[in-house]
Amino acid sequence: MKVIHLFILLLFFSTVTTAKSDEEKKDTLWTPGGVVGLNLSQIAFSNWTQGGDNSLSFTIFSNLKLDYIGMPWKWTNSLKLTYGRSKIGNQGYRTNDNEIYYESVLIHRLGWKVNPYVDATFRTAITKGYNYGSDPAMQIADFFDPAYFTQGLGFAYDEDKGIRQRIGIAFKQTVADKFASLYSDDPETMDEIEKFKFESGLESVTEVEYEFLENMTYDGYLRLFTRFNELDKWDVRWDNIITAKVNDYVNVNFNFLLIYEKDQSLKRQIKEALQLGFTYSLF
Repeated sequence: MKVIHLFILLLFFSTVTTAKSDEEKKDTLWTPGGVVGLNLSQIAFSNWTQGGDNSLSFTIFSNLKLDYIGMPWKWTNSLKLTYGRSKIGNQGYRTNDNEIYYESVLIHRLGWKVNPYVDATFRTAITKGYNYGSDPAMQIADFFDPAYFTQGLGFAYDEDKGIRQRIGIAFKQTVADKFASLYSDDPETMDEIEKFKFESGLESVTEVEYEFLENMTYDGYLRLFTRFNELDKWDVRWDNIITAKVNDYVNVNFNFLLIYEKDQSLKRQIKEALQLGFTYSLF
């Protein structure tokens, strides 16, 4: 039910914003943007002697933006939501994508090549997440359990649409409840389980947009965070999407996401997806 409520809210937000932008697009410095879509992957067999099993995978996604571009302020906001499930053979459906990611960046433009900025991010799961490697499957996440918040300030290069860079000081908070022992607990304190963790350090964010063929684009997002007390260890989020546009509503996309956060796992996490997508531009 949480997923249904979330997407009803998403559709309401997009409808209101679209109507408002139509009325005020000539008089406002606000620029809305948004894409919603569905990615599908499916294979089915009937009397297939070479072996195999039926499979179905789908991902519902949205990428909403609301930017203010003026002088001397530039304020960009993005909200990404992804929720996907897959089914193989007689197994039940399993969640394979499950994330809310919000980022807000405020830049004070002074006419320099680099300008001061402040930013904030928020990340959590949309609904329940499971570790299917155990038998039975073990729940390891839920909405706001855990939730990650970061705030940063520093200097940004934002003059080129193709590449943008931010470097600064950052503060990270991790909030958890039922799964606090997995994400927010301090292992050095044996007598209690902490449900809140605060960390300070350095951040680097690199964004790349590149159209390398007439109908093919690459979007890259690399976020790094290191703590002042462990400068040799970095949290990494490297999100890569290559999109081949077939027409206004159909595309093929390849997504490669690498995450490393030592508090979640001592090994890097990788997600790869090659899918046929149906998209609709809200603005």
